Amino acid sequence: MSTAKNQIIQMLSMQDAMNSRVSETWRDNNYEWYRAIWVECAEMLDHHGWKWWKHQEIDVAQVQLELVDIFHFGLSLRLMAGGTVEEITETLSTELTQNSGEQDFKIALENLASAAVSHKAFDAVALADCMRLMSMDLNELFRQYVGKNTLNFFRQDHGYKEGSYIKIWHGEEDNEVLANLVNTLDASATDFQQQLYAALEAKYPS
Repeated sequence: MSTAKNQIIQMLSMQDAMNSRVSETWRDNNYEWYRAIWVECAEMLDHHGWKWWKHQEIDVAQVQLELVDIFHFGLSLRLMAGGTVEEITETLSTELTQNSGEQDFKIALENLASAAVSHKAFDAVALADCMRLMSMDLNELFRQYVGKNTLNFFRQDHGYKEGSYIKIWHGEEDNEVLANLVNTLDASATDFQQQLYAALEAKYPS
């Protein structure tokens, strides 16, 4: 099996586990994953910049983070739609390596949002366009996805749902701590997620 397909299978499995951690009946709850996608698209556009009447710098790191968040919702939508993990993996591995030729990030992002609004669907080709235009390949998506998924688990385990979770760690937001930790670890290690969780545990303010 190719590295790409192996990574997609791992991410699908991790997404299912995370959704089940929040609610064991998540597949029957009819959550509006598509709405989460288009709302994130709108937020991402602000990080990219779209206002022609003022100077704006593209915050590439933040845009990439938002793309990873959208991928969480996209995976959830695909899992909800049925089909085996193998079938979903086959489809996604094809779509995520496609290139529509779109050169304007804002248009690619609107294509992604449009599929969510009009068809309640996840357009993985549009996501691939957004990734390409932000210099992000599948390996980078995987690395950041595992990071965010692990942080999401960590949050749940430390009172996120109950409201007792601490989001600022020694003056830094947990997302920033995560980004720094991810860069210090080997994403190709088989126990990457376990290593990252342990590193978060060590940094969490007690």
